[in-house]
Amino acid sequence: MSYARLDRDPHRALTEAREGRSEGIIVPTSGSTGAPRDVLVSAAAIRASAALTAARLAGDSDPAATASWLLALPPTRIGGAMVIARAILAGTALATMPAGPFTASAFASAAAAMPHSGPRRVSLVPTQLRRLLSDPEGRAALATFDNVLVGGAALTEPDAPANVVTTYGMSETTGGCVYDGIPLDGVGVRVDADGRIWLSGPTLALGYADGDASDFRERDGTRWFVTSDLGELSGGRLRVLGRADHVINTGGVKVHPQRVELAIERAGAAAAAVVGVPDPDWGERVVAVVEGDIDADALAAALDTLERYERPRSIIRVARLPRTPGGKMDRPAARRLAQQEDR
Repeated sequence: MSYARLDRDPHRALTEAREGRSEGIIVPTSGSTGAPRDVLVSAAAIRASAALTAARLAGDSDPAATASWLLALPPTRIGGAMVIARAILAGTALATMPAGPFTASAFASAAAAMPHSGPRRVSLVPTQLRRLLSDPEGRAALATFDNVLVGGAALTEPDAPANVVTTYGMSETTGGCVYDGIPLDGVGVRVDADGRIWLSGPTLALGYADGDASDFRERDGTRWFVTSDLGELSGGRLRVLGRADHVINTGGVKVHPQRVELAIERAGAAAAAVVGVPDPDWGERVVAVVEGDIDADALAAALDTLERYERPRSIIRVARLPRTPGGKMDRPAARRLAQQEDR
């Protein structure tokens, strides 16, 4: 028995996994920080992820209540695939967004066509959420959902609605496995001495198709995935600081780009990539590549909230940040752009 490729026919791949005609699915990673890799996700991990999500979102209500889902993410990536999987495993109809660019109007139309009985759920990325919150029609449509899962990047909206659930996970964990900082039941989280986040539990992938298992490690009889992210644990709640390989070392001080990016995006930028470029005196200097128009005074006020060493030495404005085929920021490309422009 083999694994079905998600990027060829997502619905068929997930159906075959559910029916036992394949061992699971092959999920391509986004390649946002390097070359994409194929992840082997078992049918058991898909079932576990869907069941644990249903139980967490149900809260004190009946976890078996039939929930309808709206597919607003690419189905060839793990976030969209798990929306399909939840609907397939629950035996419920799946609503989908129309083809074309994501707009508040299209989202509202798709939401209006969904069943209004039972829980209504959708998964989004922060950019989609931001667009909806800035549009009255989109904001009204968002309010009709019981749960709005948001993952894939840091959330910048401090005034996000109460129905928004921030999720943390990746292809190697079959999507989100930590909701609002709290791991799903059976999911383990630890932070090692270097600040690196480790994850365990029934949602872990089997590994990579290339056979490299160095990121999956056994500790005291438990299998863990060592992520590329830095984090902090406090009172059992996880706070993600950003990727370890994104940290900028400027003058011997470490800058976490995610903190600076959030400040810039909260000031009104559509998106921001904060990167380090070589500097003869400082080792690296902090440069921000900013997408979209942003008021200069609002930007200055936002940067004033940061430590002096965190503030970008230069701001490069672009119409659109480079992105991967899956829609995530292409950070290596943003760094190359910063090196070319910041001279």
